[in-house]
Formats: sequence, C-alpha cells, structure tokens
Amino acid sequence: MSEPTVSAGYARALLAFAVSKGASREALLGRAGLRAEDLEDQDARVPMSRYIALMTAGRDLCAAPALALEFCGGTRFEEFSVVGLICQSADTMGEALAELNRFRRLVIEIDGLAPGERFKLTPRDDGLWLEDQRPPDNFPELTELAFGRFICEVARHYPGTPFVKQLLVTHAAPAHAEAYDRILQVPVTFGADRNAMRIDPSWLSLKIHKPNPYVFGVLSAHAAALLEELQASRTMRGRVERLILPLLHKGDTVGKAFVARELGVSGQTLYRKLKAEGVSFEQLLDDLRHRLAVHYLDGRKVSVSETAYLVGFADASAFSKAFKRWTGASPRGRKA
Repeated sequence: MSEPTVSAGYARALLAFAVSKGASREALLGRAGLRAEDLEDQDARVPMSRYIALMTAGRDLCAAPALALEFCGGTRFEEFSVVGLICQSADTMGEALAELNRFRRLVIEIDGLAPGERFKLTPRDDGLWLEDQRPPDNFPELTELAFGRFICEVARHYPGTPFVKQLLVTHAAPAHAEAYDRILQVPVTFGADRNAMRIDPSWLSLKIHKPNPYVFGVLSAHAAALLEELQASRTMRGRVERLILPLLHKGDTVGKAFVARELGVSGQTLYRKLKAEGVSFEQLLDDLRHRLAVHYLDGRKVSVSETAYLVGFADASAFSKAFKRWTGASPRGRKA
C-alpha cells in the first residue's frame, strides 16, 4: 500500500507558520527531508512521513509543543486550501461538513480510514457527537489539527456561537495540556475511547456568511462575465447553466432531478426543452465543465487537482481523462 500524502499547499502553510514563529526555513526543510521546490506546486503531494517530520521539526525549532493547535488558531483554512473556500460556499455549517467530508483527501489522506465520511455525526444518549473516524495512532498532532481547525475556524468567523460542548481525545494528556484550554477553550477528556466532539445541534443549521456564491475569489472576472452572459439568456440551456455554474463543485448532486426541481419543471419538460435546443443535460454539463476547467487552468489561479474538484470530479484522475477527451492534451500540459 502506498504511503498517504498531504497537499503541498497544506505543508507550505505549516512551514510558513513555523518560520513566523522563529524557526529557520532551511532547518525545517532539512529535517523534514523536503526541498523548497517540493512545495511550490499545489498539485504536488508530500508523503505523510515528511509532513509529520515537518511538524515535529517546527515544534522543536520553535520551542512550541502546541504548534499544531497554534497553527489552527493562527491561520485561516481558506487562505491555503480550496477546500476551505468550498466549505464556505455552502449554505449552512451542516452542508459545509458534507463538503469537507467529500473533499477531505484533497488536503490530507488518512491511512486505514474506510471509504465514506471521516467526520461522522453520531447521536448518543448524552447528545450529538461529531466523531473522527481516523484510526488512533501515535501522532496526536493529527487529532489536534482536525479538531483545532473546526473549533478555531468557527470561533474566528462566528464568535460566541454555540458549538463544541465537550472534546474527547484518545491520546494521553500531553505536557502542553494547558494549550487546549487556552486555544480551544472547551472541556477536554484525555485518554478517551474515541476522538469526538459533543456539539450543539443548532450549529448544523447555522447560515454561512459568504461574500458571493462562487467559492469566494476562485472564480475570476471572466467567470463572472460568463454568469452575466448566462443571466441574459432566455433559453432553457442558459437557465440551466446559470443555475449550476456556482454549484459545479458539488458533483453528482447537481443532476437532472435537482435542476428540474429548482426550475419548477418536470424532468420530462426539462428533457424536452433542452432537446428542442439541440442539447442534452449530459452534454450541457460536460461542456460547462470543459469551459470552466480551461478557464481555471489558463488563468493559473488554481491547481489541476483543485480544478478537478471545482468542476465536480471526485478525483483528479477522472478529471484528467475527461480533459484529454475535451482537448487532446493533459491538464498539466495546459497549466504549464
């Protein structure tokens, strides 16, 4: 089995944070067995072992045993990961959680994790729990990164909002246990039987404040112009494209049944009107993905992997096959 990986962008953000805390960039890279060029391309993947080595080096060189928690408290997820942007394009926190589960591998792969959700909502007698399905291991910083990111991002964007009532972690209390109280500010039980947060159910329906419906600044002026053009269209194709353009990243959930329901027509009527305009729903969707993918890559704004997810593909390999069918070339060649 190949070793799990972490996105280069995620590793680069950790490197920059450790440097801001006083560590030497060269020393960090050297101890992690990384080169600066390994982190330049957002499409690159860093072996988990090297990411762990980078975290360990940062912790030592910064004299900051709680570096993972401090990283969560001192950085914004959306600034170094398109997954953060996608989550913030959701309507509610519950929908954002679904997006996080769908796109989790784009940020970090977890060894031994079964297919499906990593963060699972589990009702119990004492309340609603959000449980991390990652198998416990000997690197508790991964648990700190997961729950720290949840708690710190909510506190940053929605101060005072009820969220976590209790935190359980399987690892023993570390020497920096006080940092949990200082940074996370929630009751913590160490040495528990699972990694989980007991949450306020109202958090799931909390509306997300988003500046626009397009995964924040990822779509550029060209895509905005495309939307304006679609808005001016009175054809059924234009109406459908206008509806699904901001939602392409949701993948298969944006299907014919969804579109027909949103437009207030039957599936048969949608099929008939599109056919009269010489296009099927599948052709329309494929063409829209093609146009947006070319735009993203030509603009050098997002990586190949991020483009794949933004236009609704479950993984980069499926996107690469589709892109070669569209253009006759690989997406990496287009981006170069």
